[in-house]
Amino acid sequence: MISVDRLTKVYGSRVAVWQVSFEVARGEILGFLGPNGAGKTTTMRMITGFIPPSSGTARVAGHDVLSEPLAVKAEIGYLCETPPLYREMVVRSYLRFVAEIKRVPRAKRAAAVDRAIALCGLSEVAHRVTGHLSKGYRQRVGLAQAILHQPKVLVLDEPTVGLDPRQIIEIRQVIRGLAGEQTVVLSTHILPEVQMTCSRVVIINEGQVVAEDSIENLTAGLGRVQSLHVRVARETDGLAGALAALPGVTDAVRSGEGTFRVRVDAGDSARERVAAEVVRLGAGLIELSRERASLEEVFLKLVTDDAAGAAA
Repeated sequence: MISVDRLTKVYGSRVAVWQVSFEVARGEILGFLGPNGAGKTTTMRMITGFIPPSSGTARVAGHDVLSEPLAVKAEIGYLCETPPLYREMVVRSYLRFVAEIKRVPRAKRAAAVDRAIALCGLSEVAHRVTGHLSKGYRQRVGLAQAILHQPKVLVLDEPTVGLDPRQIIEIRQVIRGLAGEQTVVLSTHILPEVQMTCSRVVIINEGQVVAEDSIENLTAGLGRVQSLHVRVARETDGLAGALAALPGVTDAVRSGEGTFRVRVDAGDSARERVAAEVVRLGAGLIELSRERASLEEVFLKLVTDDAAGAAA
């Protein structure tokens, strides 16, 4: 549904985005993750046609953002970090106005507005002035205007920034409810948002993609070393030392009563040797599982390593 190929944006001598490439499948929710200033918003603005790329291409629903900008905009619902609201307008009137400028057919406008209000939980405030709403409700109105014309693609730039925990949960539920029906790109630097909402992530740092994968794969192991959680029935003498001496094992330490943390080189063979050694020593293997890094650990490692490499 979205195809980005070597997208680049240069301002004078400053490179904001450099040869960013990724794809988003129909109905997928993709997390576009990076620290502040990484190039997330610039990339989103190029994809949505708000600014032209210096080089590279992007296609949305089969349309090129440079040669077919109007067709691309017709397929996209965009919620920027600050919702584009007319604060003096009543919510329902504002959404009717948006439906008109987005060329929703006159006969379908009322139904489109009702649908957006229902999906975004705005029924209680539909007759209130937008500027009198809380920030959470204004964010909902911004999301409603983005989905009003039922676009194939939604691009959401920091949709929960500045919201309280309850508001974040509510917006998150709305976004998850759109999965399958619409393709969503969620741009954020808030890690829990990605983990709770998205199935796959692209991590960008200093204008370049440093990782692209499912959250499960990214958190499965950091680099070449993985940690195994080993639980045994009996702590036999020298078990930790015996495990640490195995080929492919970096170290092994007791982490609790009957439990050990064993760091191994990535690969099943080391895990098999650990299991075999526990059995050989008669410790009684109860559990052998791979410990997953948190998305925060993965993010910090990727961003830190990338910055260190650039400085070297």
